[in-house]
Amino acid sequence: MLGMANAAAPPNEIIRAILRMRVDLFWNGGIGTYVKATQETNGEVGDRSNDGVRVNGAELAARVVGEGGNLGLSQRGRIEYALAGGRLNTDFIDNSGGVNTSDVEVNIKILLNPLVAAGSLTRARRNQILAGMKNEVAALVLRNNYLQSQAISTLELHSGMRLSEYSQLMHSLERANELSRALEFLPNDEELAERRKKSLGLTRPELAVLLSYSKIWLSKHLLESNVPADPYLSLELKRYFPDPVRTRFARAISRHRLRREIIAMATTNSLVNRMGATFVARAQDDTGAAPARIACAYTAAREIFDMRDLWAQIEALDNRAPAKLQYGMMYETSRLLRHATYWLLAHRREDLQVDRAVAEFRRGTRELQSAIAHVLVGSARAQFDAIRKEHLVAGAPAELAARVASLDAHNATLDIVELAGAHRVRVVEAARTYFEVGARIGLDWLREQIERLPVDGQWQAIARTGLRDSAGAIHRKATERVLALSKHGRPEARVSAWAESAGEDLARWQRILNEMQAVGTSDFATLSVGIDSVRKLTDPPAVRV
Repeated sequence: MLGMANAAAPPNEIIRAILRMRVDLFWNGGIGTYVKATQETNGEVGDRSNDGVRVNGAELAARVVGEGGNLGLSQRGRIEYALAGGRLNTDFIDNSGGVNTSDVEVNIKILLNPLVAAGSLTRARRNQILAGMKNEVAALVLRNNYLQSQAISTLELHSGMRLSEYSQLMHSLERANELSRALEFLPNDEELAERRKKSLGLTRPELAVLLSYSKIWLSKHLLESNVPADPYLSLELKRYFPDPVRTRFARAISRHRLRREIIAMATTNSLVNRMGATFVARAQDDTGAAPARIACAYTAAREIFDMRDLWAQIEALDNRAPAKLQYGMMYETSRLLRHATYWLLAHRREDLQVDRAVAEFRRGTRELQSAIAHVLVGSARAQFDAIRKEHLVAGAPAELAARVASLDAHNATLDIVELAGAHRVRVVEAARTYFEVGARIGLDWLREQIERLPVDGQWQAIARTGLRDSAGAIHRKATERVLALSKHGRPEARVSAWAESAGEDLARWQRILNEMQAVGTSDFATLSVGIDSVRKLTDPPAVRV
């Protein structure tokens, strides 16, 4: 079992053999550091009492490491083990339940103690209430830990593809003196380049560190803003407490002296757990918006699309479907929320309020969600059918498979709902027109090619975002032209009428489109030419002077 040749051995050798056993789980619950990196000396670890039993991360043969004690592995040892294929987080992730429990307990006491001081609640009754809520507190804490681990797993799925984004985040935090890569053993630029060559991303221990730093950074920004005073975001304050507290002490909750800190923390956790460590910094670079506005736009997008309900459906597949399927679905929800957040930041620059945006868009969004399978045509329909079938085969229920398959099409939802309101037509009619336009003039194909562009570095990512935004704006303008042309007839007939009126501009674009499709592959230059060509269909006619 231990893989030792002799029947007897010194205790230190036996312990080292136990640490190197080929097992499913190695659970560390003791005191001391038992695993380091190969290039790390025992002196650097700083735990002399265990120098004789310590092993290297590359020697661990366990499939999974769980850390029930602190500092059982050095951070460099964790990274070495993870790069060799091992699965683990960090001690501060696996051990966060105790700290979280203490936080909730203290905040409940801060809530109840003024009532005790005022005489409206006896100390004995307070203690009884605290003892009676232990299961509810445990459930809240376990939920927080579940979401944090889920976030790391979802990030890990595409870590290699997003290495440049993590590099940008680390540089940004370093410039703000918020992070020391050397202190946290995060890879430097040279190491990142090596991983890029090997198609390797960040390991789970490294992702855990960046996730935590991004939460600290964002929470600080939100606390300094007016986000904690937003009426809609104040709901996060109530969600933080167990049901018995919410039910009985609702008024006291609103007066909690740490309410701003709790709202900022809860908003941060929701955003970073669902969108990843790089999202806010990237959105800030792309849009120029402050972190507080980004948080408000994200919250509005989450509520508009009823994402909490969808996330619950995905999580209900635990132990019933492959975890990788669930992480993939979670990633798709983040892509839609990213697009919707950017849309709100661009189109509601002066008047972005969560409750107002939700009231404006949620009803129309729900209407489109229920009819999405009936309005898609062309390649958008083919993509929907293919993804739905893939998820069904993987074990997802039919309703969930269809909803996740529709997420990409819902990138257009806010445009469609706004167009429907402006032209006084039903949302479903505006959607049919929108998707018919995309299929008829080849915008669907153009946007697919833009999504497939390989991105290497920050500037190519910005260039692709620019092409994507331009294609979306052209698609919206073309749909607007069709809706303005006629108020009657089927969407197909109305699109045909508009196409005829486009005349030579459409014929020229069709020739260019055919040439692009014949080549078979597209690059940034080709697609930029395509965008410029198709834009002529929606540009106002030139005025002769």
